[in-house]
Amino acid sequence: MMSLLRFALLASFLASAALAADVPALWRERLQSVVAVEFYAETEAERRTGISYGTVIDEQGTIVLPPVAVNPRLTPSQLKDFKVYRPGEPESTPAEYLGQDPLTGWHFVRAGEAVRKQLVPITRWASRTPREPALAEDLWGIGLRNKDEDFFPYILKSHVALVQSLPQRTAILQQEVAGPGLPAFDMEGNFAGLGLSSFGQNYVQFSNEARGGRPVILVNVEESGALLTAGEVLPYLKRVPQNVFGRPLAWLGAYALEPIDREAARFLKLGNQSAAVISEVTAGSPAEAGGLKDRDIILAIDGQTLPRFRPDGAVVQFVGREVLRRRPGDLIRFTVLRGSERAEVEIRLGEQPKLLLEAERQYFDRLGLTAREFVYDDAVMRRADPSQLTGVVAHFVKPNGSAAIAGLGTDDWIKEIDGEEIRSFAAAKLKLAAIEADRTRGECVLLVSRGGDTAVLRVKLQ
Repeated sequence: MMSLLRFALLASFLASAALAADVPALWRERLQSVVAVEFYAETEAERRTGISYGTVIDEQGTIVLPPVAVNPRLTPSQLKDFKVYRPGEPESTPAEYLGQDPLTGWHFVRAGEAVRKQLVPITRWASRTPREPALAEDLWGIGLRNKDEDFFPYILKSHVALVQSLPQRTAILQQEVAGPGLPAFDMEGNFAGLGLSSFGQNYVQFSNEARGGRPVILVNVEESGALLTAGEVLPYLKRVPQNVFGRPLAWLGAYALEPIDREAARFLKLGNQSAAVISEVTAGSPAEAGGLKDRDIILAIDGQTLPRFRPDGAVVQFVGREVLRRRPGDLIRFTVLRGSERAEVEIRLGEQPKLLLEAERQYFDRLGLTAREFVYDDAVMRRADPSQLTGVVAHFVKPNGSAAIAGLGTDDWIKEIDGEEIRSFAAAKLKLAAIEADRTRGECVLLVSRGGDTAVLRVKLQ
């Protein structure tokens, strides 16, 4: 019996050693599933280069980039000249921007045909039934250097310290294990998850001049110690946007959800579950039409009790995701606590009103500002009547330009120009264009709103 045990232990050791020796070979093979993506963002002031790392998801050369790859203030029309680089290669191949998926936040890019045969989908390395990484399990992943080093690839390795729902299942490792948006694998080479962005580590900073320490957070923008697990990635890889804005988009119309903390949950006798209170139901929304009300507390969706989340705030994102995973016209049923009574509310989801990214905009150089159409979300954020979308928003204010010197700030709401109420973006565009063209004018007057306060600004034209 003892000899059999020794033999089993020896066989296990030899298998582990062989497996560890194979990791570099597995790593080289899986490099075919990662790329670097370069593009240009054209703003009013400059043409800026953007670089992100991405993972190949299908045979058509489709690539997913992390949500932070693109500044959310940029419109798709400002994104130009996408290029794909394979790890360690200086030459690029043209690519096409497909858009952003609102549920996952991923940006989708498609590589040109010339390079597609050299790319391998990450699904090639996924097991049929992905398992969640275990505590203390070793994982390894891929990192890429910068462009001036030809995006040279390297390997990272760490072990799982924690797995939790945020609300998506997230593995947090002892140290960095992959680049943001790049994959990590288990020791057998199975896809384990995608690197997340901006998971900072807390430190306390001391100096010789000050007693005690000051807390600081350091963020490694090139590597990540947190993964979105394979089970949270693989089901959503087919959500390639139909258009650059990710439409169709389901819309509920309940805003500013807040989590119910533990003390409030105990008081309300909710037991061991999460809940979210609706701060505002907007007029004319599907939520209002279906009967949701301000201060309703959401307890369940389609009969399923909201899971317990830690931290409490993850429940807000969970509810939002449950809406976004559906389509306009779908029914969704909420169980809510209204006062001391429970109620069932069925909502038929609508189509999301025009997004900020879809809003019309135009730059006026002499004034030094970009005027943007005032859309539904602008009204919600400013607690204005969403049925009256008047005025325009200062989307960009040129530093040291005429408008900036007068005191106009980014995201100020311009309600009047030269004493005339602005009823639409078209009206604002005509008014501002006339001011730009009139070289005899020395100034114009703007009535603006900021944070609920109103101010009159005299813009001296340069």
